[in-house]
Amino acid sequence: MKETPIKKEIVDQLVSQLGIKDFAKATIREVKQVAAMSEKQSGVEFIKMEMGIPGLPAAQVGVDAQIKALNDGIAHSYPDIQGAPVLKQEASRFVKAFIGVDIAPEGCVPVCGSMQGTFASFLTCSQACKEKDTVLFIDPGFPVQKMQLQVQGVKYETFDVYDYRGEKLGAKLESYLEKGNICAIVYSNPNNPSWICLNEDELKTIGTLATKYDAIVMEDLAYFAMDFRKDLSTPFQPPYQATVARYTDNYILLISGSKAFSYAGERIGVTCISDALYSRKYEDLAARYEGLPFGPVFSTRMLYALSSGTSHSAQFAMAAMLKAATDGEYDFRKEISVYGERAKRLKEIFCRHKFYVVYDKDLDEPIADGFYFTIGYPGMTSGQLAHELMYYGVSAICLITTGSHQEGLRVCTSFINDNQYDMLDERMAIFAENNPV
Repeated sequence: MKETPIKKEIVDQLVSQLGIKDFAKATIREVKQVAAMSEKQSGVEFIKMEMGIPGLPAAQVGVDAQIKALNDGIAHSYPDIQGAPVLKQEASRFVKAFIGVDIAPEGCVPVCGSMQGTFASFLTCSQACKEKDTVLFIDPGFPVQKMQLQVQGVKYETFDVYDYRGEKLGAKLESYLEKGNICAIVYSNPNNPSWICLNEDELKTIGTLATKYDAIVMEDLAYFAMDFRKDLSTPFQPPYQATVARYTDNYILLISGSKAFSYAGERIGVTCISDALYSRKYEDLAARYEGLPFGPVFSTRMLYALSSGTSHSAQFAMAAMLKAATDGEYDFRKEISVYGERAKRLKEIFCRHKFYVVYDKDLDEPIADGFYFTIGYPGMTSGQLAHELMYYGVSAICLITTGSHQEGLRVCTSFINDNQYDMLDERMAIFAENNPV
């Protein structure tokens, strides 16, 4: 056995100290803490892949617009609960330009990041019909969304889409929907953590069944247009971002400023509700909220109760970024394509040292390179692999925490530095030698 870059005693002591009984279930924050403390105690640089935080500078067009808004005195005014008119207008144009669907500005409501958008959407969807009290996740997915439902006391169901791609998806989805208790269907596309991208046929299946069983689709577009296999960078020209919006009127699109524009710190996003859903009256919502339809309940009740609106100056930043992209003056895809380049190099290193990509295909097509990818190692469980990699100064989270049933880890490319590729190569060579397959 070759000596590991970090002494096992350091990692094991910290894991014990933090009370982590099963590393497979360690949270992102716990993994981050073990990595940071191990790095400090050992003096050995960690290759940190656990946190899904943007690793690029914020879009300058947004920064400039926000500074201008602040200098113009916007900070003294409460924002309109429905959102700044300029942002609503630009969000509507952006959706048309890059998704190819029409949503009126009225239904484009700014939120404190997609996190608040999903929280308010869960509240509204789960109260729309009393008999529909359960949310369905097409997993793997973002763990915090399930925590949001836990906080709200709302039930949820989940299945791992790994074995249900393509034609298999419909029957699996319908097996849940036919029970009559599903109020909303949730997934991200591209997917966090697997980076699978549901295609138009799969989205048509979801949309058709959502209409048939009257469920609302919450499409999380946190990683907007990051399927780098396609040129999605030209506004008002196909190909467009894949979406369920072409196949049902029952949808909410969650568009975040965090990843596409690296504007995570200001907590800004837009929740785009279809025209039909925005104006739809649900008996149970109307009875509870003075006769209001779905959209105004979302904004004037849920969001108002949560935060009285969204940061005023950040709305002007988001509006400027969306406008610049829609006008063809700012190629946000070019800025973020570095994530795909990093993923390609990292996958090559891992696979050369006997690792494999867990979610490796979109049906018959190799998976895209992007913000995340997944790895496994022959003969190792998720928990064993995550723990073992700590000895080699590499941190990542286990797929089990995302609702996946596969053994493996999520790798995030956002914080990889150029000097770390050779470092990872050397460490994984030792790992493979110490863990023969």
